[in-house]
Amino acid sequence: MSLSPLSHRGPLTVFRNGHVFTSDAARTWARAVAVENGAIVAVGGDDAVRPYLSRADEVVDLDGRILLPGFHDAHAHPVNGGLERARCDLTGARTATGCLDLIGQYAQRHPEREWILGGGWAMESFPGGRPDRHALDAVVADRPVFLPNRDHHSAWVNTAALSRAGIDDTTPDPADGRIERDGDGVPTGLLHEGAMDLLAHLLPADTQQEYDEGLREALRYLHGLGIVGWQDALVRVDGLDGTNGGGGARGVPSVHASYLRAQREGWLTARVSGALWWDRTCPADEIKTQVALLDAVRRQAEAEGDRYRVHSVKVMQDGVIETFTAALLEPYLDRCGHPTDNVGLSFLDPDLLRRVTVALDAAGFDVHFHALGDRAVRDVLDAVEAARVTNGASGGRHQAAHLQVVHPDDIARFRRLGVAANLQALWACHEPQMDDLAIPFLGPKRSAWQYPFQDLHSGGATLVMGSDWPVTSPDPLAGIHVAVNRIAEEAPPGTEPLDGGQSLPLPVAIAAYTAGSAWVNRVDRLSGSVREGLRGDLVVLDRDPFDGPPEHIGRARVTRTYVDGHLVHLAE
Repeated sequence: MSLSPLSHRGPLTVFRNGHVFTSDAARTWARAVAVENGAIVAVGGDDAVRPYLSRADEVVDLDGRILLPGFHDAHAHPVNGGLERARCDLTGARTATGCLDLIGQYAQRHPEREWILGGGWAMESFPGGRPDRHALDAVVADRPVFLPNRDHHSAWVNTAALSRAGIDDTTPDPADGRIERDGDGVPTGLLHEGAMDLLAHLLPADTQQEYDEGLREALRYLHGLGIVGWQDALVRVDGLDGTNGGGGARGVPSVHASYLRAQREGWLTARVSGALWWDRTCPADEIKTQVALLDAVRRQAEAEGDRYRVHSVKVMQDGVIETFTAALLEPYLDRCGHPTDNVGLSFLDPDLLRRVTVALDAAGFDVHFHALGDRAVRDVLDAVEAARVTNGASGGRHQAAHLQVVHPDDIARFRRLGVAANLQALWACHEPQMDDLAIPFLGPKRSAWQYPFQDLHSGGATLVMGSDWPVTSPDPLAGIHVAVNRIAEEAPPGTEPLDGGQSLPLPVAIAAYTAGSAWVNRVDRLSGSVREGLRGDLVVLDRDPFDGPPEHIGRARVTRTYVDGHLVHLAE
């Protein structure tokens, strides 16, 4: 269950008789912790907490269980995840039939909805990863349907939606996307990347109440997984990119406005860093203006409080492997293993990317790059290098997220340039989307470059972790399980690891999801470790993942979550 919002003062809580993984630089251990008025006041053995026992509001007997710093997710979309959970949620479906059953049931329950919205379907549920409009028409024909897949790089729509948008065989592909077509050139009902925007102006606008409800649901759900903070990796700002999604001005429904409201009203029980969206259509001569507008939003948020800050800017450089839109140095292969003429999409050409990065770095922004293919990773590193040369050591905590394919020549550049490697560890395993929709089109050599966690760690890169929820599960323990084993916890017996040589040691994986992500989210002076003076952001697990075989890591569950010493989740 989730408990009350935070108050100004906090109780005195003592944790004893357990194992405390501090996640400090030395990876030290303790047995007891005391938290008073939101701050950690003692860490050590029984002697360290003894002075607090007589007046403690609560003494938690860990009974040999483990206490960790609260997890920080360095790349998530929590408000959107909360919204999807309240709409036509397809994340639990494993087959095409399962998806269609859920869609049909949702449509029957909500005859008042003009559009059927939601999403979360998995590409592996459909032949070739490509659902079509005819299947949707069979369950919803009377109104339009718009359902992004779980990675939000594609949307499945029905014939009514295509008709309403005027999309037919004469509609050209946008520069930053693709309309899936059949052999006759007729749209199939699958829209990739920027092609989704062809319908954006038709979708019902989200209300502020819906955004607020999405945030409340996200707080409840994420606290239950031990998450005490996150970086929202896509906070749009109204008026900068032609959308109605940002909240640049008061009164505009937005994710940004929900965070500000939650902070102002005292129910934001997490430490949130917002990554403001960079409009990739912004021409070079308007970069300075765009940066100034983003800076105004940053200053507004700073004036509102310190639980929600917007110090980062999200720059999306490419797409994803499964739709052949991730940017590669060499072409994708076809199903027979022959090179095609497709090397994916770069949303910003390298020169423009460098200019944008230099300007954002000079303005004091951290840049949060989406870089999934090896060409995108190289372009991002080149851009940060240009910023370092132009601006010097700015102190920017820049990061590259996803990193599915990284050329070996670029591994060492992460440490040299100070670019954090933002790992979505849950993806680094064999599963249908990997085995059917990625490896065959990358080939053996590039497939061996996927998710090079250990190479990045050995090369001295700062490791941080995030989930990309609602793309995949936000459960940190599930991600840590895969980071250590390179096998999903629910994988069938006999499943081989995805290049087991890239596995991370358990202490390194936990530190990445705690201290590392707190650092890149700029809350490391408050959270991410268990040491005196930091805030009481703590998690209790039902078992110690260090005490048992690595393949059991994912079985651990969160029983208690604390933020500022307040209990925000208690397992039933």
